[in-house]
Amino acid sequence: MTGEQKDFEAAARAVLPEHVAAYYGVSAGSGAGEPEGRADWAAIRFRPRVLRDVSQIDTATTVLGTHVRTPVMVAPMAQQLGAHPEGEVATGRAAAATGSLLGVSTHTPVRFEDISATGVAWWFQVYVMRDRSVTELLVRRAVAAGARALVLTLDMNALLPVTVNPRNWPEGTAKTRLANLTAEELAVAGPDGIGTDGSVGPEIIGWLRDLSGLPVVVKGLLRADDAHRCVEAGADGVVVSTHGGRRMGPSTSAARALPEIVAAVDGRAEVYVDSGLRSGEHVAAALAMGARAVFVGRPALWALAGAGQTGVAQVIGGLTSELALSMQQLGAPTVADLTPDLIAGRGSV
Repeated sequence: MTGEQKDFEAAARAVLPEHVAAYYGVSAGSGAGEPEGRADWAAIRFRPRVLRDVSQIDTATTVLGTHVRTPVMVAPMAQQLGAHPEGEVATGRAAAATGSLLGVSTHTPVRFEDISATGVAWWFQVYVMRDRSVTELLVRRAVAAGARALVLTLDMNALLPVTVNPRNWPEGTAKTRLANLTAEELAVAGPDGIGTDGSVGPEIIGWLRDLSGLPVVVKGLLRADDAHRCVEAGADGVVVSTHGGRRMGPSTSAARALPEIVAAVDGRAEVYVDSGLRSGEHVAAALAMGARAVFVGRPALWALAGAGQTGVAQVIGGLTSELALSMQQLGAPTVADLTPDLIAGRGSV
């Protein structure tokens, strides 16, 4: 973690209510997964090239056909009004200004149209709810507002202690969720209907593609066989993720899982990764190991709370600048030149 990111976290914790800061920072189970995930990225070693023209470095790429100036994208995160009065609107402006892409949570407290008005390219993160009609309403509204892909998230069926669950927060703006459903729709669905459906199978990928007409990315993968099943079922992309250590304390890390999932996908879909990436060197390692781009979560969220839109832009811009420096050091003038041979050993930690 860079010094700037530590400063943002400290600034955020100084101003946030205790229950909000606890929710942002908590990990699942033993809590070991989050620091171990960061440590595994830091353990990767490189084999830099020499005698390459690195006078010009280009960090631009595409993600499912969308041009981005940086492969550092913002992960979907709920409860952003707890960090800043504008929530995803401020985050979206920062992502747009830096040429990044924004993931938007199912539980966003901000209207989709307000996010789109920032000019940011965004993907809608989908939790499939027990009342399938509610999911359908949200997907249709996201598509109408300009979402460019769906991110089906499968790693959050059982997660965090009840003490940090936002549903148990004091009443107030920070608690707001599901702003893209009306009060009547929420009342009809009821608390059980808006709960995550733990029974979904691979067929849900095709259902979402048919419903939306958009590419579907599946988030929360740590196994090659799961990645293969998702691609076979029609996924256009997968995200290797531990949900920032919030899925299961002793699970393997995203850094360890990435190479086998890249091999299993074998170019049939785009691969992304999140969880524990805290420097441009980590981003370079992920891209060299086969990721198309990365998502960052907590660093952007702490920055949003500590310094608003400016802070988020500094996190994205700082990681991109660090990536550019790493690319120069590695003899890789473009992100396409970040290839597995740059990783020492077998391409994993």
